[in-house]
Amino acid sequence: MNAVKENEIASCIRKAIGGYLNDLDGEKPGQLYNMVIASVEKPLLEVAMQYTNDNQTQAAELLGINRNTLRQKLKHYQIK
Repeated sequence: MNAVKENEIASCIRKAIGGYLNDLDGEKPGQLYNMVIASVEKPLLEVAMQYTNDNQTQAAELLGINRNTLRQKLKHYQIK
């Protein structure tokens, strides 16, 4: 992967999570890990499906996951 793009993505995630935690204003965050994964995973799947013109085999290869895993995730996030 392009190291520059990887750093840009990581920077965006750090900024977003930092902003979220700052906005809590002393409240304890709950389920932060699950929230972040869901926030990143759904749009990632949507972009992969769009990029491959809804070809699940190609999208799974692009993502580096098994096609059955992709199908389960698409169903979980209600992505058609």
